[in-house]
Amino acid sequence: MSREGIQWSASEGRLQRLIAERLQPGADKARIDERIWDLFGETWAIMFTDLAGFSRRVERFGIVHFLQTIFESERLLLPIVEAHDGVVLKREGDSMLIIFRRASAALSCAIAMQRSLVVYNRDKPAEEDILLCLGLGCGRVLKLGDADVFGAEVNAASKLGEDTAKAHEILVTESFRDAVAPDLAGGDAELEFLRLDYVPPGATAAFKLDYVLEP
Repeated sequence: MSREGIQWSASEGRLQRLIAERLQPGADKARIDERIWDLFGETWAIMFTDLAGFSRRVERFGIVHFLQTIFESERLLLPIVEAHDGVVLKREGDSMLIIFRRASAALSCAIAMQRSLVVYNRDKPAEEDILLCLGLGCGRVLKLGDADVFGAEVNAASKLGEDTAKAHEILVTESFRDAVAPDLAGGDAELEFLRLDYVPPGATAAFKLDYVLEP
């Protein structure tokens, strides 16, 4: 068994025991919740990625095209994630869950990813374009080893990246915007957060990043 697998099993086992204790009649749920957050609570920036128009392309071009697009997107994007110190926790179909210690690193990574795909798509036929949607959140989450994270900001970032964002868009929660604001103060005048009418569950507000897409 890998070292990572041992860490995940230990974390999962401890959490399961605490949840079982929480289910007992008369359990002090507030105290148990405090213990769970003490054990597993960490602050991370959360990124969810999704490929725009993917289902329609699968239906039109078939499963091999589906696999080609996924492989090519990961070949292009994963080195950018690594360069920005992101940690990929999950890859499911055309989506990825990535975490960052710093919100500013997540934001820089998101912009770099979008710009890299603009360059890649320039000499490609339309059916081979890779069009990325991104959702970003930041806050305290429950992190179990290197396998998964849970929390309101995780849910909100997922909704923004996988269900709401369109091609080229970077959508963020209010918590993410607030976390990155000190690093942007007096800095890049080309970045602006535009408030959305839609607020995903788990967030107090959401914004679209207005940025220069062309590198």
